[in-house]
Amino acid sequence: MFIQTESTPNPATLKFLPGQTVLDAGTADFKTKEAALASPLAKRIFTTPSVTSVFFGTDFVTVTKDGSADWNHIKPAILGAIMEHYQSGDPVMTGAIEDAGHAEHDGEDSDLVKQIKELLDTRVRPAVAQDGGDITFHGFEKGVVYLQMQGACAGCPSSTMTLKMGIENLLRHYLPEVLEVRAVAV
Repeated sequence: MFIQTESTPNPATLKFLPGQTVLDAGTADFKTKEAALASPLAKRIFTTPSVTSVFFGTDFVTVTKDGSADWNHIKPAILGAIMEHYQSGDPVMTGAIEDAGHAEHDGEDSDLVKQIKELLDTRVRPAVAQDGGDITFHGFEKGVVYLQMQGACAGCPSSTMTLKMGIENLLRHYLPEVLEVRAVAV
């Protein structure tokens, strides 16, 4: 098994491509060791010191480390954990995946929110997945779109630029009702 790695815009996060499906659909975000109990793969990765979060996409795993660790020191252990997992035959997930999709939104703005979600799904999320992350709709109120950033996007130094210059401009171009985009921490 050959696992490729790619850097991401977030220097604390590295993207691992095992060459196999990680999740059939959706994403999974594990911000703690305790959250990883539903995933044998995430549990294995969290045994590596300095790992602070693990994120799964359909064909990738992103791992975030704390600031004290050097990728040259922990990357081999993470590669070993991923390889060991796929050789074991264990499932990636043993429990249910929490809904990693968009938040529900009812009310008078529901048609607008449907358009926001469609733009996010077709234009934003595929590009963000290339960088090892995901962005999901969290809410809409008084012209402000609230988005949740996951994986490599969470805590990325360029995430504010991505939100303001990229996503906000895109949404405002297509939907004049959108005045601003803000990130939420969940």
